[in-house]
Amino acid sequence: MERSLVYFTSDVHLGLREGDPAEREARFLAFLKGIPRDALALYLLGDIWDFWYEYRDVVPRDGGLVVAQLVALKDAGVKVVFIPGNHDIWTYSYLQSLGIERVEQPYSVRLGQKSFCLGHGDRLGGSGGFFYALALRMFHSKALQWLFSTLHPWIAYRLARAWSGSGRKRHGSYVFKGDEREPLYRFVLGRSEDYCIFGHYHSGFDAVLPTGSRFVILEDWIGGGAPHAVFDAATSSFSLDSAGGRS
Repeated sequence: MERSLVYFTSDVHLGLREGDPAEREARFLAFLKGIPRDALALYLLGDIWDFWYEYRDVVPRDGGLVVAQLVALKDAGVKVVFIPGNHDIWTYSYLQSLGIERVEQPYSVRLGQKSFCLGHGDRLGGSGGFFYALALRMFHSKALQWLFSTLHPWIAYRLARAWSGSGRKRHGSYVFKGDEREPLYRFVLGRSEDYCIFGHYHSGFDAVLPTGSRFVILEDWIGGGAPHAVFDAATSSFSLDSAGGRS
């Protein structure tokens, strides 16, 4: 039988010291184990890790079992594609060495008879403002990355977790407005794909745009459940499972 099921998820934030990190990782592992081994693909739309940095000889400990499950899916013939988010920017070659494909947003792909625009959702359409853009420019700086690599991992990861925690306290909960006040909304209005799927906002959204595209923002895993979307390329059916298990 031809492979047809495609899964999308984002914002697991493995390693985030909020709620019960071990329970959240166990939920995500259960989700990965539940993906049929004859599925077509799994798209990870960023912030799977709350922080990721690869030293030349050291990779993060958080989510080691998750990496093993991703490799198991890949070995079963499922295409695993990772799009970095703003929390796991510093992925270099480790995941690719395991057979996981790394692509940049916005990523366009055709699945069956439908076209998709995929990404994490940050930066697109100018979202985040001046200071956010400045911070991302710093994070993409080769010089800064080299300086960070000189820190001992014990220090580096504690600094990163402190930064992540302070950022969540500053921004708090956010509800996506779902209109042209949002840069991402304006961005997808300029797209021609049938589906535009993102994460980042920790606030679920699902609407059909005036252009006819279906615009979906996936919820995060911090609030519970197993938020994800599934597309069947054979029948062009699409389903959305939110954090609370609602579809």
